[in-house]
Amino acid sequence: MEVPKKNQILSSFNNDQKVSHQSKHLLLELYRCDYEKLNDESFLRCTLNKAAKLAKAKILNLISYKFEPQGVTAIALLAESHISIHTWPESNYSAVDIFTCGQNMLPELASKYLIEALKAEEHSLRVIDRNPPAAVLKQIRTVV
Repeated sequence: MEVPKKNQILSSFNNDQKVSHQSKHLLLELYRCDYEKLNDESFLRCTLNKAAKLAKAKILNLISYKFEPQGVTAIALLAESHISIHTWPESNYSAVDIFTCGQNMLPELASKYLIEALKAEEHSLRVIDRNPPAAVLKQIRTVV
C-alpha cells in the first residue's frame, strides 16, 4: 500500500466495493454547559444510557471514571459502536463522540438530547459519513 503524503487521503477501495449504507460518526462539542451536570458521574452515566436508547442502540456496557478535583469520562459500548463523553467542568465544556452503524440508527437524536441534558448554551456538531466495504455489512454478529 502506498504511504500517504501530508494532507493526502488514499482510498483502498474501488467504487464497486463501497456501499451506499453509511455509518455515522458525530463529533459534538458542548460549550457553556452546567458545571454540576458535567461533574456528576452518575448523571452522565444515566444521560449516556438515555442518549443511546434514543439512538436505537443496544448498550453492551457502560464505564466511567471521575477525576479529581473535577471531570468525568464515560463510555457507552454499543452493539452498534460507542458513545463517549469527556468533561471539563471548570471550563463548562464537554467533548462527545457518537459513532453508530446500522440502518435504523438515529445518532442525531442522541446528540440533540445531550445538548439539552447538559444545558449547553452553544455547540458545534460535525458529522462524518463512513462507508464500510460491503463485506463488513454482510457480516452478522449476534449479541448474547
